Amino acid sequence: MYKQILVAVDGSRSGRRALDEAVKIAKATGASVEALCVVQHPARLVDISTGFAEEQTRQSAEADVATAALEEAKTVFAQAGVTGTARAADSMGEEVAAVIYRIAAEDEADLVVMGTRGLSGMKRLLLGSVAESFLRMADRPVMLVRNEEPQAA
Repeated sequence: MYKQILVAVDGSRSGRRALDEAVKIAKATGASVEALCVVQHPARLVDISTGFAEEQTRQSAEADVATAALEEAKTVFAQAGVTGTARAADSMGEEVAAVIYRIAAEDEADLVVMGTRGLSGMKRLLLGSVAESFLRMADRPVMLVRNEEPQAA
């Protein structure tokens, strides 16, 4: 069965659902889990009046989201009694899906679990999908966990 599970987390609801599913599988199979958050750096925007403040603010926000997501993963591992680690990776201009692919190979992951927002139509066309990009290159089992929309009251 599975020995090493890689779960992509990003601070989103679908990322948390993916983490929960990875932990369930790890508990059932005795696998260890690695939570991975890929930090993207936006294009450099220079404002003459403020210098790099906008870029630094964006980078700081990205780092804060990654830190929170990885701390949440550590807490979930401890509460579930699952062996797990958490790690951030800098995209360094590489596509997020390619970074996940590379790290899954390095860690010899038996399964990659990731969330998806389930976009369709124009939103999917305009925004793209890390999950879809990863599926196109995946060479190992992948479990996609779709974000459930809250039901109207």
